[in-house]
Amino acid sequence: MRSLHTDEIIKNVREMCIEANLQLAPDMTEAIHNGLENETGNLARQILGQLEQNMQIAKEDKIPICQDTGMAVFFVNVGQDLHIEGMSLTDAINEGVRQGYTDGYLRKSVVKDPLLRENTKDNTPAIIHYDIVPGDKLEILIAPKGFGSENMSKLYMLKPADGEEGVKNAILQAVSEAGPNACPPLVVGVGIGGDFELCAKLAKKALTRNVNESSKLPHIKEIEDEVLDKINHLGIGPGGLGGRTTALAVNIETYATHIAGLPVAVNMCCHVNRHVKRTL
Repeated sequence: MRSLHTDEIIKNVREMCIEANLQLAPDMTEAIHNGLENETGNLARQILGQLEQNMQIAKEDKIPICQDTGMAVFFVNVGQDLHIEGMSLTDAINEGVRQGYTDGYLRKSVVKDPLLRENTKDNTPAIIHYDIVPGDKLEILIAPKGFGSENMSKLYMLKPADGEEGVKNAILQAVSEAGPNACPPLVVGVGIGGDFELCAKLAKKALTRNVNESSKLPHIKEIEDEVLDKINHLGIGPGGLGGRTTALAVNIETYATHIAGLPVAVNMCCHVNRHVKRTL
């Protein structure tokens, strides 16, 4: 059995928090550039150009891409043959977040109680999703999530009879109602199946998939392509000021569900779709 000390986990999480907030992954950078190349509206092109410029300044000057540096969301795959030494894994991840957001001068946006609203002053606690997997490695994926787009997300408990058309309509309705408030251009993460809470987790995880990669399921890929096209005909456009680049991608993840249900979650993310993954 392989051992991994939490000091190493803390160090990597600290670095990942800073890295994720200062520069976008290559797939997102490419998607925004492609949106600029394909956009025909002058104002929309101007906005997309400003987004590219903003990313370049953030990278060169080592400052956040967006003032909302998000709530730290993690997807962690823990190898079943890995032994964690030191403190608990959850405490280690939160310590890494505390150091990353403090040392990186990132905005602290977490309140410890949803009603009393007292800021924790270090952006903890993080939201951590664990999966136990074969092997002896620890795979950590961080996806800092801003709440401008998070607040526009929706969950629908459809009837099985609503079928594929019901799923498509739910996604389009969510994006249409969000309008400019989700800070388009968007990446639209969709979870289909599972139950009430799992479909929401699937939608959040879908946002971390490379935007150039379609679903491996042919019938789901067809829905992704069709819905993306329809979204980009809504006319919302970059910044909500019109254009054909409302969304850069629609990523759908699915899971088995009950015979009586068809849960669908739509988790939107603005163009600052941040995610960094490391394997320890």
